[in-house]
Amino acid sequence: MITVTEVTATAGTLKRLSDEGVSIWLDDLSRKRIESGNLAELVDTKNVVGVTTNPSIFQAAIGSGEGYEEQLADLAVRKVTVEEAVRMMTTADVRAAADILRPVHEATGGRDGRVSIEVDPRLAHHTAATVAEAKQLSWLVDRPNVMIKIPATKAGLPAITEVIGEGISVNVTLIFSLERYREVMDAYLAGLEKAQAAGIDLATIHSVASFFVSRVDSEIDKRLTALGTDEALALKGKAALANARLAYEAYEEVFAGDRWTALAGAKANKQRPLWASTGVKDPSYKDTLYVDELVAPGTVNTMPEATLNATADHGDIHGDTVTGGYAQARADLDAVERLGISYDTVVKQLEDEGVAKFEVAWQDLLDAVAKSLSGKGVDGE
Repeated sequence: MITVTEVTATAGTLKRLSDEGVSIWLDDLSRKRIESGNLAELVDTKNVVGVTTNPSIFQAAIGSGEGYEEQLADLAVRKVTVEEAVRMMTTADVRAAADILRPVHEATGGRDGRVSIEVDPRLAHHTAATVAEAKQLSWLVDRPNVMIKIPATKAGLPAITEVIGEGISVNVTLIFSLERYREVMDAYLAGLEKAQAAGIDLATIHSVASFFVSRVDSEIDKRLTALGTDEALALKGKAALANARLAYEAYEEVFAGDRWTALAGAKANKQRPLWASTGVKDPSYKDTLYVDELVAPGTVNTMPEATLNATADHGDIHGDTVTGGYAQARADLDAVERLGISYDTVVKQLEDEGVAKFEVAWQDLLDAVAKSLSGKGVDGE
């Protein structure tokens, strides 16, 4: 049982983070978390105001089978396909989480209280199919506080514009490069312009751009370690923060321009930067590194529960740690480049790997559900 003292202590650091303009979202969801009351508890005691999911999260949750037995049995009796079963289970979880977060959504005017669900990752390079899937997911979840996740691939960019143009809120995911991030913001603005032309109330459309953090350090640090020089080793742990800080600089620039000003006059909402992949991969780094050092107004930090708990326990929140660091960020990335580590090569590799990892997780999920349906006496295909 959580005591009042414990709640006050953990809420202090997290409240400071929220007060700095950072929305805290949980990067996890499961039937057990919903039905046990844990998600509602995190909203009540740890300043959690949103939830993100991805294929890997659903694979871990549904693959375990815990909490899904009754629904799986019902789906088996109905002889649904494996893919239909997966969508019925994932959208049910997102719908339930959205209901828990609905009061937050209403209290923040739609800004927070959001729950994200991703399009089938196998569609990442197919624009029309991504658009169709996004519309279908929005219809299936049928909650005003859902966000549809679309990967920031080249094919994903026009899909973002189309889906925003339909008035559907979007979480753009798997952003690694500064160039691609600018393209994402451009796609969002184009979508708002399309929605405005269609007579849709822009105030109802929200979006976040999920800029991945720890994976950048993992890949660049590996290359720096291979070089092994003092100069290379001194740069470890700096690239991801530099990349994210320069992304925020780009955000400030785009959302202060004339194109945005015209949309803001129609009550459009800024597309907030969301720091994703904020669990530290290198155990030699502080476990709250990608929270403490990415504090800036108007951002979202989506955390695995371990990172959330670590931040509550010993996070060091001491004001804006982003906007004053642009020059140093550029210097850090330039220094990495001078050592022969190509930024463009790394971010392209990370995007390709990110899509592939989600495709594998999705297939693993399909296989696990197929096995469960088959075990209940149904072929499932």
